[in-house]
Amino acid sequence: MTATREEKDSMGSMPVPADALYGASTQRAVLNFPISGRPLPRPFLRAYGLVKVAAAHANQSLSRLPTELADLIARAGEELIEGKLDAHFPIDVFQTGSGTSTNMNANEVLANRCSLLAGEAIGSKKPVHPNDHVNAGQSSNDTFPTAMHVAAAEELRNTLRPALESLRAGLAAKAEEFWDIIKIGRTHLMDATPVRLGQEFAGWARQVELAVARVDRAVEALIELPLGGTAVGTGLNCHPDFPAIAIREIARRTGIPFREAKDHFEAQSAKDGFVEASALVKTIAVGLSKIANDIRWLGSGPRCGIGEIALKATQPGSSIMPGKVNPVMSEALLMACAQAVGGDATIAWAAAAGGVFELNVAMPVMIATFLENVRVLAAAAQAFQDKCVADIQANKERCNELVEYSMAMVTSLVPLIGYDRSAEIAKESARTGRTVRALCEEKQVLPPDELAKALDPVAMTRPGGEGSAGG
Repeated sequence: MTATREEKDSMGSMPVPADALYGASTQRAVLNFPISGRPLPRPFLRAYGLVKVAAAHANQSLSRLPTELADLIARAGEELIEGKLDAHFPIDVFQTGSGTSTNMNANEVLANRCSLLAGEAIGSKKPVHPNDHVNAGQSSNDTFPTAMHVAAAEELRNTLRPALESLRAGLAAKAEEFWDIIKIGRTHLMDATPVRLGQEFAGWARQVELAVARVDRAVEALIELPLGGTAVGTGLNCHPDFPAIAIREIARRTGIPFREAKDHFEAQSAKDGFVEASALVKTIAVGLSKIANDIRWLGSGPRCGIGEIALKATQPGSSIMPGKVNPVMSEALLMACAQAVGGDATIAWAAAAGGVFELNVAMPVMIATFLENVRVLAAAAQAFQDKCVADIQANKERCNELVEYSMAMVTSLVPLIGYDRSAEIAKESARTGRTVRALCEEKQVLPPDELAKALDPVAMTRPGGEGSAGG
C-alpha cells in the first residue's frame, strides 16, 4: 500500500502520496479527472515555470515578496523549467477548464520544493506558501493563458520553424538539381503543357517558404500576454507594475518580444489570437499535404504508375506482395497534417464554446492540442525531408517519354495553325496512340524546322517564350 501524508486546502484534509511534491488541491484534481491519462505536455510545464519565476522576481522587485522567499521560488521554478519536477504534475488535460487545477499544482509543487530547499517538511507550507507567495499577484485565469501563449510561441519558433526551414532548403536543392529535366504538366489530373521538374520542386519550396512566414505570423498573434489581469481582468491584488516587469523577464528568457495585453478583458475572456495561430498551423498543414501528395503520385509505380521520380525504399511495403515498396514518408506526413487540421477544429470549438463572459473554460485542451499539432507536424516534416526528399531521384527517360507522348504538345501549335486544326490533331493522337509530332510530320502542317521549334518542350517552359501558352 502506497504511503501517504495528510495535506490541507480550503476544502479540508486530503491524503496525498508521501513522496509527492503536490498537495491536496492537486490530489483532488487527480481523483476528479481520471479521463485521458494524458498530463499537460513538457513545453507547457516549462512555460509555467518561466511564468512563476518571472512573477517571483517581479514581486520581489516591488517589495511584495521578501528576497529570500523570491530566491527560493526562483530556484524551484528553474527546476520546473528544466523538467526536473514533471513527475509531480499528474493532472489530466481534461480538467478544470480555466486550468486552475494546474496552476495550483504548480503552486503546491514549488512551495513544497521550497520547503525541502529550506530544510522544512513537505506540506508544512514553510517558509513558502503556495497561494500567498508562489501565486502572489496572480490568478489561474491570467497565468494559465499566459503560459499557453509562451509555450505555443516557443514551440512554433524552436520546433516547427527549423523543421520547415530544413524542408524548404531540401526542396530548393532538388529544384536546382532537376532544373534541366523537362516533364509533362498536369491539370485536373490530365495532361497539360510541359514544365521543368525543377519548377515543380521550386513551387513546393516556395510553399514551405511561405509556411515559415506563417509560423512567424502565428508567433506574432501570441505576443500579447494576459498576465496581470488576475481573476477577471481588473488586476485585483496585483501591483500595477507587476505585469510589465514579469513579462520583460519572460521576453528576455525566451527571446520572443512578449508584451502586456493592451486590454486584459479581451486577453483573458477571448482566445482569438490563439485561434489565429492555430489556423496558421492548419494552413501550413494543408500546404504540406499538397507536397506530400504530389511527390507520392509522381513516384507511383514503379512500372504501372507515373514514375517520373524515384523515392528511396525505406521499408517493405506489403506482408503479402514481395518486393512492394510504398511512399510511406508521404503517408506519415499526410497523417500528421490530418492531425493538425482536426486539432485546429478542436481549438476553434473550444475557443467558441468555452468563452463565456470574463473567462474561457476550455483552455487546457486548447494548449494540449496545439502543442501536439506543432510537435507532430514538425517531426513529420523533418522526417519527410531526411528520409524522402533528400534522396529523390529523377527518371529523366520516363519524363521525356511522357512529354513526347502527350497530346498537350499540340498546344504550342495553336498560334501557328489555329485552335480547330490543333484540336483535330490532338483527337487523332488520342484515337490512334501516335504522337503529335509524328502526325504533324506526316501531315506536313509546318516546315520541319518550324515544327521542331514549335514542339520544343524546353521552350514551352519559358514564361512568354516561344511556344508558351497561358491558361
